[in-house]
Amino acid sequence: MKRSILIFVLLMGIFLSAQEPPTAGLTAQRHQAELAKVSSYREKVADLHPAFAKTYPVALIEDGQLTVFEPGADGQSWAQAAQAPVKPPMPVGIRAAIPLGFWGNRMACVVTPEIFAVPEGYAVILHEFVHCYEWETVDGKLKQGLTINQEAMARRDFMWELEYPFPYGNAEVKRVYGLWQAALAAHRPQEADRWRTWLKKELTSRDWEYMTWQEWKEGLARYLENLVRRRLGLSENLPAADAPFDREAFYRGGELLIGSLQKSEPGLDKDIERLYRRIFASGG
Repeated sequence: MKRSILIFVLLMGIFLSAQEPPTAGLTAQRHQAELAKVSSYREKVADLHPAFAKTYPVALIEDGQLTVFEPGADGQSWAQAAQAPVKPPMPVGIRAAIPLGFWGNRMACVVTPEIFAVPEGYAVILHEFVHCYEWETVDGKLKQGLTINQEAMARRDFMWELEYPFPYGNAEVKRVYGLWQAALAAHRPQEADRWRTWLKKELTSRDWEYMTWQEWKEGLARYLENLVRRRLGLSENLPAADAPFDREAFYRGGELLIGSLQKSEPGLDKDIERLYRRIFASGG
């Protein structure tokens, strides 16, 4: 919930702010080395997935400003491209892929600079690059077909992806979703199929739409983030044993489901539209 509120405030601050001319030298030199590392890490994993075929813009929130940087043609140098004030000031810790209204609705990875302090931070940036790739390819097309999106747009609810009222408080749904994940993690596909079928039967059509949308969108990003982490020799991003049952449960659920589907359909993760349709159709 806290992250959802932060993103909502950020969206309102950016979308409603007029663009200001970039302040000469602000942040550009200060973070040039860290931004070059973004390019280097991306190049190290470029063969893993089409989402890493290019480096996406990075927007840093610092000193009350959101400053957008684009990589140069050499793949290492970065140039300041745009800037806007962020009001109210944002606390550290934001990590999001957001279309920037003041910058032609172009997508950027929005972070605060402390993310550069550890190698794991670059893996998180690459996670957000996956969302940039989804946005640039099939995200809009697929979203148009979702009933929950159509209804949300009719009431101008632009935060439905974060705030949809999924029945997280339903103890049986929580229990079965956990059993389904455990079966996938233990490579027991028949058991996993039974729990998945139960979920599809018991959830409403809109709840199923929401769950499978998050399993695709966030599950793919987490799946690829952990591929990146393994390639770079970093520890995987796994949920804590006492993690609450909330939207982030679908990150891990989607990651496990994508890994399972990959075994029977190698390369499915690279055809992300077909991957979404396979996730949506799961459960019989």
